[in-house]
Amino acid sequence: MTQSFDQIAEVVAKQMSSLLQTAVLISNADETVVASQMSDKGFISAEKVSKNGSNANGTGHSRQYLKLPFHVHDQVGVVCIEQWADDEKLSPKLAQACVDLMISQIIYSTPPTQQVFKNQVISNLLQGNVKDESVALQQAALLGIDFTPPRAVILIDATEAILLSSYGGESSTYDQQRCAQTIIASTVTFFNLPDETICADLGGGQFAVLKASDTKNLRPWATHSATPTDELSSSWTNLEALKRAARALLEQLREATGTAVGIGIGRYHPGILGVSRSYQDARVALRLGRQFSGQNRVYCLDDLGMAAFACVADERTKVDLALHLLSPLDNEPDLINTLKVFFAADCALSSAAKQLCIHRNTLTYRLEKITSLTGLDPRHFDEAVQIRLALLLQEFQGY
Repeated sequence: MTQSFDQIAEVVAKQMSSLLQTAVLISNADETVVASQMSDKGFISAEKVSKNGSNANGTGHSRQYLKLPFHVHDQVGVVCIEQWADDEKLSPKLAQACVDLMISQIIYSTPPTQQVFKNQVISNLLQGNVKDESVALQQAALLGIDFTPPRAVILIDATEAILLSSYGGESSTYDQQRCAQTIIASTVTFFNLPDETICADLGGGQFAVLKASDTKNLRPWATHSATPTDELSSSWTNLEALKRAARALLEQLREATGTAVGIGIGRYHPGILGVSRSYQDARVALRLGRQFSGQNRVYCLDDLGMAAFACVADERTKVDLALHLLSPLDNEPDLINTLKVFFAADCALSSAAKQLCIHRNTLTYRLEKITSLTGLDPRHFDEAVQIRLALLLQEFQGY
């Protein structure tokens, strides 16, 4: 049943006041107050809000109110929100974003709870719908989300578990919710660091984990050779530890749900808006990985082989991948030159060795060293193609 303007206004006033800890008043097009919610300082009364949106309150700054448009279906009203809470000034952009999100949730689904609102905020951030970093930080602070540690996205695909839980007639929605809660609870329990692991239900059987990805927070999955640091020198730093964590999480989720589960890993990208790029990495890795490698696996861009170079649309990502694959050879100019000559000779050992003026056995030793350093064997077709493409991209970028 469609909810009326007044009903939606009442829910929004209550939720906004609870979320922002400020007083909220909503009026309709006739300037009639249809909803009002108290803060610790009391109600906003219509007569208190002057035309310029403020009045003195004797607390060191004027008592100011944001006056924002309130659109529901084809009706328009105004929402007045107390701008100061605990000596913090509320951003108009943030307040408008919160109002719009809540109205959308009420109209198209159910009245928003704190968790539903959190899911929506994280979803918008991951999908790149948030362009203003200050707004994103304020939304995160309101929801108790700490973006101080660098974070990378772990994208869980538990579609099969959600679909199987939907077979039950009237109880299907409840069963889906229980299944989703089981997945989130299992994920947070696995990491055993609820303050460092942000988990959100994105809908459709997908869940995003915004995992703190510095060495300190990945210590249980790091190798003994890892150097303790809170800094990430590149987007690929600590990725192996993140993969190990994801593989262990995958087994726990498969056991908890009894179904196939897939996990995509995104690289760390700087800044709060960087989690959107990390999410895109994870989503592409998950999609390509399932198609070319099957179910019940952890997928990451640098493990996809030729599929990453052939199917990833973002040119910047392909260049990053190329530089990453070749990075073990950064201080090995002789090996880079060996590869170029080897490929120019159509991978013929004798011909390449002759052009390099070295013995064939010496060339074989160099190729084995390249394999040892990069994990890719230039004598195997698929891996040779990856190296060749990486070299071309590196050269194209002027490295």
